[in-house]
Amino acid sequence: MPFAFSALNSYEARLAEEVVANSELLAKPKNIRDTYSFLRVKEIDSLAIANAIQNYQKAWSNYRKIGHGIPTFHKKRSDWSYQTNCQYPKQKEAFLDNGTARFIDAQHVKMPKLGIVRIAGFRRLIKERLLNHIPTRIGTVTIKKTADEQFYLSMQLGSDTAFVKELPKTQSQIGIDLNLDNFLTASNGSMVANPRFYCKAKKKLAHAQRVLSRRQRWAKKEGRNLRLAKNYQKQRLVVAKLHDKIRRQRNDFLQVLSTVLIKNHDLVVAEELRSRNLLKNHALSQAISDVGWRKFLNMLAYKSKLYGKEFITIDPKYTTQRCHQCGTIMGHNGYRKLRLTDREWVCPMCQTHHIRDWNAAINIIEKAQGIWSNPIIKKKKVA
Repeated sequence: MPFAFSALNSYEARLAEEVVANSELLAKPKNIRDTYSFLRVKEIDSLAIANAIQNYQKAWSNYRKIGHGIPTFHKKRSDWSYQTNCQYPKQKEAFLDNGTARFIDAQHVKMPKLGIVRIAGFRRLIKERLLNHIPTRIGTVTIKKTADEQFYLSMQLGSDTAFVKELPKTQSQIGIDLNLDNFLTASNGSMVANPRFYCKAKKKLAHAQRVLSRRQRWAKKEGRNLRLAKNYQKQRLVVAKLHDKIRRQRNDFLQVLSTVLIKNHDLVVAEELRSRNLLKNHALSQAISDVGWRKFLNMLAYKSKLYGKEFITIDPKYTTQRCHQCGTIMGHNGYRKLRLTDREWVCPMCQTHHIRDWNAAINIIEKAQGIWSNPIIKKKKVA
């Protein structure tokens, strides 16, 4: 036992010394560049190293203070990204064309170390700010390469002038119920079909992944490095492009639908989703991941602020089981609880016929408006 305690104390001492050494090493980007020779290459942006250190420290801070997962080393993959910052001359107003990262024109951006880069997908609002010379500060810039060999550049922009105008008020309020049969059902009776992008591409994707697995086995059998195996890399791109197509289809669908809802309604109400609990249902987890509910709610949240509208989420308790006509709660006071298979039902109290999701959407908007309070439920007497 004494030996075990001494070994433990020795380990703790070494660990403490290592923590102190790492803290000194990460205090400045120059320290880490002096330690590792591969970081002293001129082509490496010093601000990229500073951002990497900042992200590392933030990951540990989130772990200690918020309870996020323990930070781990990133696996070397075919996709990567790095961040840099735009710096401006002192005592000069910030514009899109006078920083270290700046727009040359509508098709070209100049980046530190990379030089002039041609870009596509130029946004109209950026073009207007360049032409009208509106003060706009470029903050953090992220350069990303995806698994399908596509390069993306994203910028954080800040300005005292609003990027978009607030939309006119419509005096309309709507509740939405998210489900798997239809993507959503609204309180006004409208329904949006679930596009099921992943399910539609599943067969094609499975075939492509089987081919990739065969090529991986052959490359390993012949002792070749997968990064140098041309047939493997060619098929890897096929799989990556299929995944990217599904991602882009889903993103476009969610962007269009969220914009339509925010533009046409002053208040949009949805249930608060508990994604972790939903994904525990292994029978439905793939369908839930495919539909993208959480991303959709995040879009509604930021677009409502952007366009001067309101989006709120409510506690989902009783929204599915309650009759919006008379307030009867199924599953209480002797009534049978509705199952997931009960897509339509009749209220035993008022005999109103309900479509499950439409009734839930009406309950959601009424709960947000404060029209109905918590129902009176008779508790069973314990003998």
